[in-house]
Amino acid sequence: MLDVRDISVGYGERAVLGGLSFELRDGETIVLLGANGAGKTTLIKALNATLPLTSGDIALDGESLAKISRREIARNIAVVAQENETRFPVTVLEFVLSGRFVHGNAFGWESEADVEFAERALADCDLSGYETRLMNHLSGGERQRVVLARALATGAKILLLDEPTANLDLAHQAMMFRLVRERCRSCRASAVVITHDLNLAAEFADEIILLKDGRIAAKGTPAEVLTAENIKDVFSVNVLLDQNPASGSVRVTNVF
Repeated sequence: MLDVRDISVGYGERAVLGGLSFELRDGETIVLLGANGAGKTTLIKALNATLPLTSGDIALDGESLAKISRREIARNIAVVAQENETRFPVTVLEFVLSGRFVHGNAFGWESEADVEFAERALADCDLSGYETRLMNHLSGGERQRVVLARALATGAKILLLDEPTANLDLAHQAMMFRLVRERCRSCRASAVVITHDLNLAAEFADEIILLKDGRIAAKGTPAEVLTAENIKDVFSVNVLLDQNPASGSVRVTNVF
């Protein structure tokens, strides 16, 4: 479990996040929503301890991240960042295998178990047959799926995903969210996902955190958070809400 306790984060004199508290429980998927500049990516960086806190604390299974080594954090928390461009000629399999480094195997000295982890992750991400292709020859959407496969191959119990569906077609957007949710439920892993797609959030989130100006504007189930009032407050748009006839989830339609 990741326990976020009244954290604040800033860049120099500029405060970005203030007074955030929530719990990421085992098996749970939390989706972060908010307008550009609300602090979503900053929060992801804080949850991975790559950005220091101004105040407050984040604890992993009861122990402060500030007291845990970078290697141990990497074993437990994997990140899929927005930027995934690879400028050097590494194959897809080599890139995914690099995620196994945190388990003590130097790059290029992988075990059979490491290769099995990597190949299973590639298959899960619809990338079987891509093993020998070069990362810098892939499309943006293909690279995004490889980066997710690398995160899955680490075996980390917490996944932090910053707009993982960027550059993906509709089928692979749903596949990525479904894969993350199934991973959480079957392995008791957990995930924090940033997206701008309110309807994907409604379908796949156990809990939604709505950020505005670096603070939590609303938190709860999709039905509790995705109200016309909350969406108007945070995104300054009017929407119509109804129920998805296939899933029963709340459905959001922009009013132009």
